[in-house]
Amino acid sequence: METIQNLLEIAVNTALRAGVETLKYYYSEFKVELKADKTPVTEADIKANEFIIEKLTLTQIPIISEEGINSDYEARKYWEHLWLVDPIDGTKEFIKHNGEYTVNIALIENNYPIIGVIFNPVFYTLYFASSQIGAYKADMHFIKEQLEQNRPIKLSELILNANKLNESKLPKNFTIVASRSHLSKEVAEYIKNKKNEFENIDTIYKGSSLKFCLIAEGQANAYPRYGTTMEWDTAAGQCIAEQAGALVFSVDLKQRLKYNKPDLKNPNFVVERF
Repeated sequence: METIQNLLEIAVNTALRAGVETLKYYYSEFKVELKADKTPVTEADIKANEFIIEKLTLTQIPIISEEGINSDYEARKYWEHLWLVDPIDGTKEFIKHNGEYTVNIALIENNYPIIGVIFNPVFYTLYFASSQIGAYKADMHFIKEQLEQNRPIKLSELILNANKLNESKLPKNFTIVASRSHLSKEVAEYIKNKKNEFENIDTIYKGSSLKFCLIAEGQANAYPRYGTTMEWDTAAGQCIAEQAGALVFSVDLKQRLKYNKPDLKNPNFVVERF
């Protein structure tokens, strides 16, 4: 297997190019269909997925993707490493044209994320992390310039044009980031309980895995999520948030979120940073 640094560089460049691919559809007319689980999918999801799978297959590491045909647990339970991919996280935000969707790529090692890449194509916003270098947010002007020049980015060059996130300061008021499209009564109860604990509470509503990124950036203290999410929704965000100093844990067991489980659904979880 290639080094973590090389794999992170591959993941970054793959996410960036896939993001550019999604913009071709974002700024044009596109069809929306419903999958078997009643969630929406667009041609942009499919095309971005095809591109990502093509690039990551070259690493010879198995891949699980939201839009792929995934191996059953009997085959994948022996995998020490695997990619988790969400070609468009926040398809509802993509459809609404509010810009809050992302391309997510994560590398899992022995059930936990060691690489995380989240790219928001509309605003040229890139977050990346690994267990070796920590978590970063790239300079958006640098990203835009590199994409316009259509050339691969070296990891060393990227780090020079990025801010390390574990040095971020937290907001003065306890701030909760919640889902724009999936707000639940449990999250409302969580917010209510925090209002009893802290004198001043602020709430931010945001789509896709950008909620993890706000925690990593120090713009929010907590992100509670109740309801159905899948492993590909959270793996990249978990890596970025954890490497920035946050905790990502299940509500019931208070254990770190785990991946490549028999059931790829996540438990209810909370992301917190103090």
